[in-house]
Amino acid sequence: MSGAQCMKNPPTLNSASGIGTLQDIGGLSSYVTGSVHSKLAILLISDVFGYEAPLLRKLADKVAAAGYLVVVPDFFYGEPLDREKHDIQTWLKDHGTDKGCEDAKAVIESLKSKGVSAIGAAGFCWGGMVVSKLANYETTIGAAVILHPGPITVDDINEVKVPTAILAAEHDHIFPPDQAKLVGDALSAKPEVIESFVKIFPGVEHGWTVRYNVEDESAVKAAEEAHSDMLNWFTKFIK
Repeated sequence: MSGAQCMKNPPTLNSASGIGTLQDIGGLSSYVTGSVHSKLAILLISDVFGYEAPLLRKLADKVAAAGYLVVVPDFFYGEPLDREKHDIQTWLKDHGTDKGCEDAKAVIESLKSKGVSAIGAAGFCWGGMVVSKLANYETTIGAAVILHPGPITVDDINEVKVPTAILAAEHDHIFPPDQAKLVGDALSAKPEVIESFVKIFPGVEHGWTVRYNVEDESAVKAAEEAHSDMLNWFTKFIK
């Protein structure tokens, strides 16, 4: 998860981006968008660059427009990866995905205490690894979407219990297509997983769904296709 692709095209963070608001959810500062009266929520878990990434918040607003309450927490407590400031390996050690999973559970419990009845989770890169852990707990989330994750293995998904979609890139050194297919085959063989789905997007690289060039028409199209697949998965299972 610390390869060159993981660091490529870092976003210019903007704390004021998006049409939502900042709220404390489960002890984490969170970008929240969508109807507060919705009983259906989607948790979006960022890559290493954190919850102030404008394209991530734009996606959150798009999902919210479909009728969901969308929450994008700051799992890094105000310290997203900054390649100028941080040693990457030290930062990753200090911001482990196990801790991310526990923090996500607290956010989810907070949402449920406010009346939310069904929750889906989608994660990108680092966040994809967190979502793969959350998917082990069917009482926590109802469906998962994992987008260009870190190096998830078959062992990592042994305990998955919820419908899970994996959206992967053709050109990804961190989670290559062969690995995506292996994980997908393992998911489809699990009787307790109602449904699973793996899609390899041609011509794109790791990070393409939230770190695309907005001036590149083909990059925008590929990202929007992935966003549509993600939303369709939640429409099917979060209701």
